[in-house]
Amino acid sequence: MEKFDKATLVDYDGAKGVYVAYKGRVYDVSGSKLWKTGEHMKRHHAGTDLTSELAGAPHGPEMLERFPQVGVLETGEKTEAEPHLPAWLAWLFQRWPMLERHPHPMLVHFPIAFLSAAPMFALLFLLTGWPGFDVTTLCCLGGGVLMIPFAVATGFLTWWVNYMAQPMLAVRIKIGASGCLFVLGCAVFFWRLAAPDLLLTPGTARTLYLLLLCSLIPLVATLGWFGASITFPVQKD
Repeated sequence: MEKFDKATLVDYDGAKGVYVAYKGRVYDVSGSKLWKTGEHMKRHHAGTDLTSELAGAPHGPEMLERFPQVGVLETGEKTEAEPHLPAWLAWLFQRWPMLERHPHPMLVHFPIAFLSAAPMFALLFLLTGWPGFDVTTLCCLGGGVLMIPFAVATGFLTWWVNYMAQPMLAVRIKIGASGCLFVLGCAVFFWRLAAPDLLLTPGTARTLYLLLLCSLIPLVATLGWFGASITFPVQKD
């Protein structure tokens, strides 16, 4: 196979071809529409070694392995997959690769869905009077609050493993919004649990409850937006 170093690899940034390296292997990704311009997701550039960058991607090296390997990258350096991780955790990720990138994106959908749906079911109850919608509101609140700690824990794990806990504005905002969401979610859940007829009794208490319930939506939207901005960064031209 052809041998590359960083000086020769950089020539394949789009003009002569679209090559990228990962853990000493050089892949020709010219056939990918996502690499057509030599730049991927306005973040990763062809002609470079992506070994450290791929850790923060929403997918693993299996995506690169779909493309032909055209050579090897000689750096003279010994590379390690995850040098900042304890040996047992590195082994765990090697044994079950999905644990490295997917637990947080998978778990975060539960509190997002439950806590977004709760205000909508409350509104349906007010419009129809059917008790089932009120019960569903309570269940959504309970499910959402229950899943927040798991989503937060896996979020911290992902931040540490894939981003080496680097200071990031989006992460700080997500931490604050998650805390607010948990406190608010607990408040409306236990309030409703303690007052089963809360939505049946017009007055200040019901109005305040509905306002707090509806305020879950912008918090969830904030978490979703900044979470997506980490995975799919928006770059202004």
